[in-house]
Amino acid sequence: MKIWCVEDDAGIRDIEVYTLQSTDFEAVGFSDAAAFRDALSTDKPDLIILDIMLPGEDGVELLKFLKDNPDTRRIPVIMATAKGMEYDKIQSLDLGADDYLVKPFGMMEMVSRVRAVLRRCNPADVEHLLKIGGLVLNLDEHTVTADNERIQLTLKEFELLRLFLSHPGIAFNRDQLFNDVWGTDYVSETRTVDMHIRTLRMKLGDYGKMIETVRGIGYRLEVQA
Repeated sequence: MKIWCVEDDAGIRDIEVYTLQSTDFEAVGFSDAAAFRDALSTDKPDLIILDIMLPGEDGVELLKFLKDNPDTRRIPVIMATAKGMEYDKIQSLDLGADDYLVKPFGMMEMVSRVRAVLRRCNPADVEHLLKIGGLVLNLDEHTVTADNERIQLTLKEFELLRLFLSHPGIAFNRDQLFNDVWGTDYVSETRTVDMHIRTLRMKLGDYGKMIETVRGIGYRLEVQA
């Protein structure tokens, strides 16, 4: 997947590109709208991270251009807004932005939001059945079975398991899990994620042991070779 980052701050842009490349995305950075438009004339990304405060043509104007153009209107866009700029955030969403990041934001939050937007915008790319051994999650029927026995999960437990089965072996911190499953910013004092992981493990029985605690980070679904 190709991610384009339009950000005039070279330091921020470089770390965005580096982080995305380190998490298996193709990523390219652009310092302004002019450079971005030039590249857009010959190629198209799968997602754009677009800063609002750009020199010359700003991010809102560029977003309007993207959504008014039939060739680019379906490309998902995540806007980067300054803290406290509520109007920019609302205006961007009204103009068709798919999500937003509030500066300063963490790089893993950025990656989590990129993945979430790509899943929402490319549902055809999602497997209908996610399996590991005898554990099967059916996305169409919204069911989970373990060795052919139905397991009743809550919506959030189901979404946690879906995320783990989609990315076996990948460690997720609590911020990522909360952002992806609950769709909102993580509140550090809450034990919501830990409580849901605990009940999910219990319901999965022996399969619950595959959800490992990664000390100092969070959780991952560990699959034995």
